[in-house]
Amino acid sequence: MRSAGVAGLLLAAGRGARLGTPKALVEYAGERLVDRGVRLLEDGGCHPVVVVLGAATVQVRGAIVVRNPGWESGMGSSLRVGLAALPPETRAVVVALVDQPLIRPDAVRALMTADSGLAVATYGGRRRNPVLIAREHFAEVAELAVGDVGARAFVKAHPELVTEVPCDEHGDPADIDTPEDLRLLQPE
Repeated sequence: MRSAGVAGLLLAAGRGARLGTPKALVEYAGERLVDRGVRLLEDGGCHPVVVVLGAATVQVRGAIVVRNPGWESGMGSSLRVGLAALPPETRAVVVALVDQPLIRPDAVRALMTADSGLAVATYGGRRRNPVLIAREHFAEVAELAVGDVGARAFVKAHPELVTEVPCDEHGDPADIDTPEDLRLLQPE
């Protein structure tokens, strides 16, 4: 079931320096990470889903694909490009990262039911991804997203706005940064 006005934003622009290939292209359990991330957001109820690419250019079905020409400057520029690409009727966005294949759609749904303008998934009490951000915060989130920092700077600057949403039962936030991470996270 889709939630009216809640878009999904998948950040997938990096080159995967430690991994040796752009993460968007990596296969996990027979599926590219970029496709898995789109499915996470779609199955979680987001529409539309915007994917920000940079180091790799790939076809992605079921998503609006935008290119970040400044992808080398870090995640902040990808977040700014993605926020700018959202349709005007978007009232909130769930931001996910391409390299976290163990997060399930229930985490996205939990964020959307939090009734908050800034909801952050937690695992073991630690803030991780995905994150839901209401449109009223887009401009300041974009302003503070610099270098390799996404929404973290905004979250840190506004603790009074944050609703933490426990997502331990909705997946694992482990990310794939190295070939060893990929090997360890592959299903048996």
